[in-house]
Amino acid sequence: MLDYVSAGMAFYVTMLPVQEWILEFRLGYLGRYWSLISAAGLFIGFLLCAFIFVPLIINMRLDPFKFPDNIVMSAIAAVVFGIILCLGQWLILRQTEITPRIFALLNTVVGIIVYSLLVWFNQKSLVWSGNPIEGWKTGLIFLVGGAVTGAATGKTLDFYCYRTEQQLIRIEKERVEKETQERERLERERFEQEKLEQEIFEAEMAERKRIEREEALEEERLWYEQHGHEDFEYNEDDEDYDEEDEEE
Repeated sequence: MLDYVSAGMAFYVTMLPVQEWILEFRLGYLGRYWSLISAAGLFIGFLLCAFIFVPLIINMRLDPFKFPDNIVMSAIAAVVFGIILCLGQWLILRQTEITPRIFALLNTVVGIIVYSLLVWFNQKSLVWSGNPIEGWKTGLIFLVGGAVTGAATGKTLDFYCYRTEQQLIRIEKERVEKETQERERLERERFEQEKLEQEIFEAEMAERKRIEREEALEEERLWYEQHGHEDFEYNEDDEDYDEEDEEE
């Protein structure tokens, strides 16, 4: 029969690598150490549980084989393993902005719940000290359960990240479109303003030329009024002189 420790190892040895494979491009640089860090967390949690349970069994005489002592010890183990696993996975998830930190807690809780359910359904095939080879059928159940759980949780996070990326891309496109429209509007307004200023300038120049021409005509008229008669007599003398030259 399979022991509980081997069952836990079989469950997480497939769950964590499957998650790492699915989330390879989502977890950042440290994502490649997802399984390693989680496995280290499980080992640390196992040591902490050993330091906690040994004094409880000796001093408080808790019996892990009887109810409700086994429930109390299972709850303590779940809390310890959950905190250690959650911390390690949170450190990886915090690298990127797109991965939610809450996934570390949800992933840990889901893993513990699924593992507990598998233990409950296969409790007749589990012992505290067993042989993994003899309990290979039960071990296969935990391997498949871990793979399915890892695929489900990993794909869920991957889908969430994909939706978040699409939303960010859409927001960025909308921002770029708004900036482009605003820039085009400003350029159009600037062009219209320059065109209006050019029209005003041309109108002012035309008005100035008209005024200058009218002033020139007025000056010319005044000049002719003042000198026009003398010029006329001068012109008559010139004509008489020309006629005399022709007669000669």
